[in-house]
Amino acid sequence: MASTAGSYVLLNSEPSQPQDRLEHNPPPKSDADAVNEPVEVNGKNDGLVAAASQNSAANGSAPAPIVNGARKRLDEEKAIYEKHLCKEGETSLTGIKLSENLEKNLTHKTRTPPREKKPNKPSKQQDVPDAQLASGRRAGAGWERSAMRWAPLNVPLQRRLQTLAVLWHTTSIPLFLSLFFLLCAIPLAWPLLIPYLIYTLLISEEATNGTLSRRSNWMRRSKFWSLFASYFPARLHRTVELEPTRKYIFGYHPHGIISHGAFAAFATEALGFADLYPGITNTLLTLDTNFRVPFYRDYALAMGLASVSRESIENLLSKGGHNGEGMGRAVTIVIGGARESLDARPHSLRLVLRSRKGFIKLAIRMGADLVPVLAFGENELYDQVDSVEHPWIYKGQMIVKKMMGFTIPLFHARGIFNYDVGLMPYRRAVNIVVGRPIRVVQQGSKDNKVDEAYLDQVHTEYVAELVRLWDGYKNTFAKDRKGELEIVE
Repeated sequence: MASTAGSYVLLNSEPSQPQDRLEHNPPPKSDADAVNEPVEVNGKNDGLVAAASQNSAANGSAPAPIVNGARKRLDEEKAIYEKHLCKEGETSLTGIKLSENLEKNLTHKTRTPPREKKPNKPSKQQDVPDAQLASGRRAGAGWERSAMRWAPLNVPLQRRLQTLAVLWHTTSIPLFLSLFFLLCAIPLAWPLLIPYLIYTLLISEEATNGTLSRRSNWMRRSKFWSLFASYFPARLHRTVELEPTRKYIFGYHPHGIISHGAFAAFATEALGFADLYPGITNTLLTLDTNFRVPFYRDYALAMGLASVSRESIENLLSKGGHNGEGMGRAVTIVIGGARESLDARPHSLRLVLRSRKGFIKLAIRMGADLVPVLAFGENELYDQVDSVEHPWIYKGQMIVKKMMGFTIPLFHARGIFNYDVGLMPYRRAVNIVVGRPIRVVQQGSKDNKVDEAYLDQVHTEYVAELVRLWDGYKNTFAKDRKGELEIVE
């Protein structure tokens, strides 16, 4: 119980014994009442503190807390004491309630988004032009994005070397001709050129005698041709092994525009012909006129090429080989020729073969087995002018063929530094599949007479093997085809 002594208010200490507590039975004090009672500081009653407590009680506000023995007044704007009364009206709990100003400061205020400013309407006083401005074309328009796809500058070195190898092969004849005419313009070179021309045009028979004396295995096995074959890339596939004790005539289909696949597979060792068919010496045949081109003829002879004439084929298959009579030798003929090149279009395969029986008759006379070869992708390397849309161009090409024996299709593909315009072939895969050999019984070796019925029989078997190759591998190597194999003319 609290008692007063003068102006000081003292707190009676509670009895320490439980019995004394029961006798006194002090009422419970709340935190608020304890705060309002005077406090003795250092054994003395602080009158100022008691007076402040009484004033605070009289005003109904909470007393200030004690700091270092003195009660410090709280800022009324920040915190006040709040009493919670129980049902009997006695004080039970006291808490600290934030002032209204502090609550407003701590409450998160959401900012309303700024209002969109409406565009100012033109005033009626503004002068409106009588007519709208008409502008011409913008200078430089269209140069930001070219329709032609150019090759990037950071092309790997290997791809550049591949392009160089194909460029050399496709332009070798014009390059050798240019070199020849350049030397003709130099009088000091005439003493060398005149004997050379006399020998090559009048005396030399190296392209037809079948000896292959100028053939260079070093040139055929050069890594340079590996770059050439990997440009597309080209691959050679074997279906069955061939006996090295037989003669063979390989029929290459289709002709395409330049027959890049035939050159890679049978004029070089880039695709491993000698590894797939050991013991067989194969010779790629080309037009006899190519051996009349100065300097180029020597290059072609070193690559092992020979003339496609009848004399050349007979000499190649009757001389040399394992027994000196042509056993173990083979020749490769691109059957379709210039006529078939006019039908060389991507995603299609038209073979001029129905009336082509001369190579079969020659195989029967020489006793050489026939081996069909189908090159998937050869027609994909170039685009050419459609003969249906431009019939007058096609008629002109056929006239040139009748007069000169060959024709030049109007083709195009990609360039050296771009992917859309030029005479370089596209980088598209060429898969050369070698079929099963067709056994031939030799006839007419003495009198040159061949049974026509047997000739037709062998021709039918040859065509059937080609169709078998197409049906067996078209879903593997010709997935983008737009039609089936067609045998025409």
